[in-house]
Amino acid sequence: MGKKVKWSWTSAIIGAASALATTALLSSKPKDPTFHLISINLTSFKLNLPVLDTDLILTVHVTNPNITAVHYSSTSMSIFYNGSLLGSAEVEAGSQPPKSCQLLRLPARLDGLQLAHHAATFIADVAKREMVLDAAVDIAGAARILWWDNKFKVHVDSRVTVDPVFLDVIDQENKLEMEIFLA
Repeated sequence: MGKKVKWSWTSAIIGAASALATTALLSSKPKDPTFHLISINLTSFKLNLPVLDTDLILTVHVTNPNITAVHYSSTSMSIFYNGSLLGSAEVEAGSQPPKSCQLLRLPARLDGLQLAHHAATFIADVAKREMVLDAAVDIAGAARILWWDNKFKVHVDSRVTVDPVFLDVIDQENKLEMEIFLA
């Protein structure tokens, strides 16, 4: 009945710290990254008879609000005009530190022949100086938490209104869905 239990402050502190770390790790929910198109820069025209293809640089501001760095693989973003595939932009593989912002410069090419199929709509958009472009991209990668790589996939749908004369971004709406694959 009178067995004495030896109390150890070291064990209590280690146990409390372990419980706190485990609770913080399990309860921290990943936050969605944000994407904003900052600018569109015309780099060149490529003669592709009977039309001109256009090369652009899209500058995209990306924010990673999470407490862990993310690493992502290369992918291609599809750009649509009036429901038709107009071109694509290349996203190179890379990484982004935790709780950080980064500017990505994405080389893009727009197909002049596809734009020619919508010539009447394009001319009307130039006249009113508003052109609506849609874009879609799937980005796959991994976020390392302690010793585990948690794979993820982000699907981004964007609707961007631009001035087709000066290539200014007038408005944009981005919707994304993130899927996390737990090992």
